[in-house]
Formats: sequence, structure tokens, C-alpha cells
Amino acid sequence: MSGSAPPNPPNLSGTPWPPPPPPHRLRALARSWLDEDAPWPDPTVAPLGNAEIRAHILVKNPETPRFNPEPPAFNPEPPAFNPKTPPFFGVLAGCPFAEAVFAESGCSVLWKVPEGSRLGPGRAVLAEVRGPALGVLLAERTALNVLGRCSGVASMAARARGVAQSRNWGGVVAGTRKCTPGFRAAEKYALGVGGAQGHREGLGAFGLVKDNHRAVAEMGGGREGVKRSGGGTETSTGHEGVKRLIVGARRAGGFTRKLGVECASAEQALEAAEAGADVVLLDNLSPEALHAAAARVKAAHPRVLVEASGGIGLESLGSFLGPHVDVVSMGCLTHSAPALDFALKVVGMGSGSEEK
Repeated sequence: MSGSAPPNPPNLSGTPWPPPPPPHRLRALARSWLDEDAPWPDPTVAPLGNAEIRAHILVKNPETPRFNPEPPAFNPEPPAFNPKTPPFFGVLAGCPFAEAVFAESGCSVLWKVPEGSRLGPGRAVLAEVRGPALGVLLAERTALNVLGRCSGVASMAARARGVAQSRNWGGVVAGTRKCTPGFRAAEKYALGVGGAQGHREGLGAFGLVKDNHRAVAEMGGGREGVKRSGGGTETSTGHEGVKRLIVGARRAGGFTRKLGVECASAEQALEAAEAGADVVLLDNLSPEALHAAAARVKAAHPRVLVEASGGIGLESLGSFLGPHVDVVSMGCLTHSAPALDFALKVVGMGSGSEEK
């Protein structure tokens, strides 16, 4: 699909990130993105024919850090970075997806900078694209959009992971399902490049009983009934309904799937753990209430994972990290990540490289 690239560095958590989707999935995604942008021929490239061209992919960072200034409560630079290095401008991510887009249009990519690299200020050449003019220009915007979006997500994840490292917190920073429709696989992958985890890939990958599931159960919704004292049946409500919901979800998921339960209090978390939840997700609690609830859960159920979520941003992340919290999930890593800016510039004709 492309030329050789330098080896990928570890992400900002010091571990290799999960691999991208398999080739057939990458091709399917690339085709769907190209179908959206080019459902019919582009008349502006028709006169250019299939002449072979070469083009550079460039990053266009500002000269001053886009992610600064930040509130003085925390240092946005991950401690793995030497303080004497240039300020943090972002992380390159999405290369396999951009590569797949160019491949679908008959082009190849030679990367000069590896996936996961820290990007500096100003413009820099990241890769060379070779192929027919029609193919390069067809794939250009789609591939650049993929790189910009993935790199933005990876950069947000890297900063969040840096906050965790600066607090010597060894838990998991994760994303959520608050992803762009049609782009989830790429965003989840980009989270890994930045040092976070993607959380569940979809509804069936990890069962999560959320507040609306709980609301339906507490109102008597459900498939199982109980006998009324005067005859007939009625559905169980309140705490009994929630317990039935958790037990039922556990049974429906089978032994291969873990089950999490979203909870709004320590009492709900303890009830969920007692009913068999593997993970209790403490949602929208204040830092003080979160840590108190997490301590109670761990004291009673030490093997149950405690996850914190709900409105946690980079500025407040540090206050949610603690010894009884295993996971912090942050929707902002995807839904609020600013894209990085990339460009493509044609530099020559033919398949030869201008590199000396």
C-alpha cells in the first residue's frame, strides 16, 4: 500500500497502541469516505489525465502552541517530555487510514515521519504521495481530513494522559462512545495513539446499564412479572426492578462479556456491585463525592472496577484521579478535539523522488 516508514514510537503512556482495523475494514472505510466526497466524476481533473505526479503532505502548525495557555492548576506537558523540548503542538495520527484512502485512488504514500510522532511548530513535510493526478486530487481532501481529525483526537488524548502521569496515577484514561458517526474506528484508534483507551467499540462489546435503562426498570418496565397479592401480575419496580435488570443483563451477555452499571451515588454503586456488575461507572459526581463512593465500593468489592465519568475535562481531570478510581472516561477527547491542519502540495511530475 505504501513505502516503508520509520518505526512507530511508543505512545505517551509508553506502550504500543492497538493496531488499526484489518485491511478489508480499512478499504471499506476508505471507500465509504470517498463515496461521500466523490459520488460522481470531478470535471476539473478530467483534462489532467493519468499523468504521474508527486505531492507532499505537510502539517501546518502555528508558531506558538495552539494548546496553550492553560490554567496554572496543572502542567499540560506530559512528564515524559523533556521540559527543554519545544512546546506541545500535537501528535501525528491516522496514517493507516489516510494511506487506505490514497490506495483506493491508485496512489502510494511514503511516510517520512512515523505515526505517533510529536509535531513541532510551523510547516513540516510528513509524507510523499505518488500516483496519477486524478487519483491524488480525488483523495486529497478526504485523506487530509482523516489526518487532521485523528491527530486532533490523539493530541487531546496525549494531554489527558500527561495529566495522569504528572499525578503519578496508574489508571486508565479512556474515551467514550461520543464519536463522529462513520468515523468511530478511526477516532478510537487515534485515542490509542495518544495514550488513552477507546472504551467499548459498540453497544454489544461491553454491556453498560445506563441511567435510562435504570429509569425504565424503576418504572416497572421489563419482560418478567411478579404475582400480585390479589391475582394477576405486575412488573417489579424500584430497587427490585434495577436488580432484576442487572441480573438479566448479566445472563443475556453470557460469560464472555463484562457488565458495567452507571450509578449516581455510592448506594447505587454498592447495589450494582452486589448484583454482579464488573464495573461501576460513577457519573456526574463531584470529586469529593466520587472519591468517597469509590472508597466504599473498593472496601466492599475490591475486584469491581470503578470508573469516573461525566463532564470531566482537561482542566478538571486531576481532581478526579485517586487511589480507588481505576478508569476515567472523557467524552471531550473526541467530541471536543480540535483538528490539526494538514495540506497537500504537488511538487513534481513522474514517480521519482526529489529527495537527495
